[in-house]
Amino acid sequence: MPNRTEESPRSLDSRLPTVQGLAIPCVGLGVFQSAPGAATRSAVSYALRAGYRLIDTASMYGNESDVGEALRASGIPREDVVVTTKLWHSDHGFEAAQAAARKSLDRLGLDRIDLYLIHWPRAKDSEERLGSWRALEKLRAEGICRAIGVSNYTVRHLEELRNASDVVPAVDQVEFHPFAYDPELVRYCADRGIRIEAWSPLTRGRQLENPVVRSIASEVRRSSAQVLIRWGLQRGAIELPKSVREDRIRENASVFDFSLDPGQMTRLDGLAGDARMGWDPREIP
Repeated sequence: MPNRTEESPRSLDSRLPTVQGLAIPCVGLGVFQSAPGAATRSAVSYALRAGYRLIDTASMYGNESDVGEALRASGIPREDVVVTTKLWHSDHGFEAAQAAARKSLDRLGLDRIDLYLIHWPRAKDSEERLGSWRALEKLRAEGICRAIGVSNYTVRHLEELRNASDVVPAVDQVEFHPFAYDPELVRYCADRGIRIEAWSPLTRGRQLENPVVRSIASEVRRSSAQVLIRWGLQRGAIELPKSVREDRIRENASVFDFSLDPGQMTRLDGLAGDARMGWDPREIP
């Protein structure tokens, strides 16, 4: 990942095709832990003005309405922006998931959800989890969602889904940065056309001072954050950095006028040590 015929994105306008037909911008704004209200609205507005066309929220974040409000106020054509939201644990199951998606759509105040994801595979059991996926299939067929996918799914969870459904997830959004990524998952998704989306690509700031990252940043005359985002792009991921500051939102998008050479990529790959920022989905039955 990316496949042998696919080049790394060349600009913020670059979109990556998915198996479900939705082309997704290669860098988007994540709004996890962006405070509901003015903080989220401002961050989304900054991002849209800077050229971002992918905004990633979730019902659990509590700021879906702010994302929708900022998008409507931007004047940018609706069809130009991909909006993602997600199904939370408490809404797993066929009927509950459908109701939750419609509530998210109401909060967003938009005509549709572009990409709807199962946020975590954490459910009462596998049958309930698969019921959620069947609900997403129905929502897509009805036009409530343009594309559907999953988040924090391991190979085991994806195999469970593959054995029960012919619909391949458009994406699997996972924690993805040099300090915590799963090569087996990357290979599995690449083989089946599932896009990897990277949450916490900046390690929530915890590894920006890492000596290897800092050294490479100095070599390419970029910030540590830009180096981590560039690593993810060259590994084929859709990057979802989070910030509420306009200067950092712009900085995080300025990653297309340089590249990391094979040696620098190898040094970053060597940082893998399973230093996760969030829950470990491998622990979920």
